Amino acid sequence: MTDYGHDLILGTFLTPQNSDPQVPVRLAQVTEQAGLDLVTFQDHPYQPAFLDAWTLMTWVAAATERVHVAANVHNLPLRPPAVLARSAASLDLLSGGRFAMGLGAGAFWDAIEAMGAPRLTPGEAVTALDEALDIIRGIWDTSDRTPLRVHGTHHQVDGAKRGPAPAHDIPIWIGAVKPRMQRLIGRKGDGWLPSMSYLQPGDLAKGNAVIDEAALGAGRDPSAVRRMVNLNGRFSAGRLGHLQGPPEQWVEELGALALEDGVSGFILATDDPRDIQTFGEEVGPALRELVAAERRSTGTAPAGRRRGALALAARREGIDYGSVPAALAERAVEPGDRAYDAVRHTYMRSGSPGIVLRPRTSDEVAEAVVWAQEQGVPLAVRSAGHGISGRSTNDGGVLIDVGAFDQVHVPDDGTHRVRLGAGGTWGQVAEVLSPHGLAISSGDSGGVGVGGIATTGGVGLLGRKHGLTIDHVVAAEIVTADGQVRVVDAEHDPELFWGLRGAGGNLGVVTWVDVEATPVTDLVYSIMVLDASDTAGLVERWAATVEAAPRELTSFLHMSAARGGRGPMAQLMTVWADDDTGAAIRALEELADAAPLLDHQAVLTPYSGIVRRADAQHTGGGEPGSRSGLIEHVDRGAARDLAAFLAGGGAQLLQLRAVGGAVNDVAADATAYAHRTQNFSVAAFGSRGGPVGIDGAWDELVHPHTDGLYLSFETDTRPERLGEAFPEPTLARLRRLKRQVDPANVFSANFPIPPAEG
Repeated sequence: MTDYGHDLILGTFLTPQNSDPQVPVRLAQVTEQAGLDLVTFQDHPYQPAFLDAWTLMTWVAAATERVHVAANVHNLPLRPPAVLARSAASLDLLSGGRFAMGLGAGAFWDAIEAMGAPRLTPGEAVTALDEALDIIRGIWDTSDRTPLRVHGTHHQVDGAKRGPAPAHDIPIWIGAVKPRMQRLIGRKGDGWLPSMSYLQPGDLAKGNAVIDEAALGAGRDPSAVRRMVNLNGRFSAGRLGHLQGPPEQWVEELGALALEDGVSGFILATDDPRDIQTFGEEVGPALRELVAAERRSTGTAPAGRRRGALALAARREGIDYGSVPAALAERAVEPGDRAYDAVRHTYMRSGSPGIVLRPRTSDEVAEAVVWAQEQGVPLAVRSAGHGISGRSTNDGGVLIDVGAFDQVHVPDDGTHRVRLGAGGTWGQVAEVLSPHGLAISSGDSGGVGVGGIATTGGVGLLGRKHGLTIDHVVAAEIVTADGQVRVVDAEHDPELFWGLRGAGGNLGVVTWVDVEATPVTDLVYSIMVLDASDTAGLVERWAATVEAAPRELTSFLHMSAARGGRGPMAQLMTVWADDDTGAAIRALEELADAAPLLDHQAVLTPYSGIVRRADAQHTGGGEPGSRSGLIEHVDRGAARDLAAFLAGGGAQLLQLRAVGGAVNDVAADATAYAHRTQNFSVAAFGSRGGPVGIDGAWDELVHPHTDGLYLSFETDTRPERLGEAFPEPTLARLRRLKRQVDPANVFSANFPIPPAEG
């Protein structure tokens, strides 16, 4: 008996006929309504009676919400692999990760040749498919920044740009019946997808043996390859033969295929909506329960827990991989897994954690926290991985990724209290809230994670009008070091709720927050490009204008140093926080007088047009260097020293953000973010190494003008930075709280706060 432990996938194999082009679309919708997972279509580009498979899949993806789409299988000779890869990634992105790649070496060569492709022998077709796999995977691999070069006999790319990266790790399922193709599947494929009508008794076992041997030879575990079949059959009241009978007979026979031949994908070839409904509503649930019960009795390990020789060799010392809780092991990512590069890095920092845990529930987060403490290696927590300081990854340790907690819930009771999953992004939040006329001030990048900003501060483009993000958090769920799941607010565990808003990363893993959103109209969003040759004058004039402006105006100033024959440049990102365009124009005209204006664009837009959805693929970039400070007033001396710092060349970017107005209406002791008198946040980004780093110049020129810092932009780990992030008496209060909820200092990756003694 062979059971590779994959979760079951059930789907349909539909005819893409074009006599009534809406028929296959409606059948795809029936597939989804019946609770099935997958809808597939034949891909025969030479067949004039068929719709084009790519066009049909795109239409179906737009007409459905949950079901995945795939070709069964793509005709590679008529679809160049580099273009195929980009088409696949695009459809995966547009559908939210609902595409799978079915791929074949080609058949019906007379028709293929008639369409203009060269005829290949069977051996040549396998070689061409082998080369195509390298190209497709290479296009999707945006973690490699070098141009893609594959010099094959049949397919070549020479310096192709990589990307886009798909929304998820697209599986490649290969249709095959012969050993040479099966060996290729074992080495490089994600699934074997034959049709039962082409197989003789015993062929599944023989094919599995060939694939398993090839997988082991390539250092893979055989469970890396899913086994699937296309099915023919019909439902009837009596038992008339194999897959010719009532639903309970189908459950028995498909269960045997799953548990004895390792098949985990069952795709029914039919265009009968009644058969689709029976397959999804009656066969599917019973089959899943049968297989699950048998696996429980035999202790079959899920496929996600198995690793091949190459992955096992990449495991890190100090981590007991065999003890990962079962609920976490299936989705865990380790070095050597193909998904590893997608989760190891952050926006700026390159990381190499020993294991990435991806919990889906609060209880699983609690299991992850408890298990991580038993390993004795560094622990990091990641929401979306955008943090400038790079602390949401590590080297050789455990990384808890809460990206699965990405829901945005807006109640229908007329209140403005919204619930946000910590793993979502602020672009997602803005996209969901805008139709309701709501917004939450939350930074300037839609790719930033909810969890980071909602526990640290939240300096946003609505800040002077509506304050920090944390000032609107009214409740949260947090998993503390002891594995407790706590819901906190002003009445329930108020001290932990206080500390969470400003120092949450030191106190546990936040899974969701309730935020009181703000009603907003459309907003005026302005981008100005300025000549920053008179850097000091620009900074001084901009700061004075911002401080004097109505609270509706919030402005961020980004400056880059002179380089390559170009003088220093500045960009202003400014928001006027209502739809009064006349008042906005007057305020923007004053800003434009800060320096010679080179370009200006302004639009009236919803908040979602400013903080846009951006599900970025983070590829790191080394060790980030960033410094941060808060300034009450930017006087002439501060402006002069900021200009000198930028001219010194140690920073690629110098940024000032307005943080006055409503930010300073909140009492200093109301949250663990105590900086309530300053009007500006200043940050610099560059290198910390080499002869020209940012630290020395920052300490000399900028630091004397600062009073406190915003810790999300700070990479300096010297002890005195902690007191600047949390000035007394805030720090002493946090240390007492830390002693209560994290006495062993488990959460120490983000400006570790030492627990109070005693």
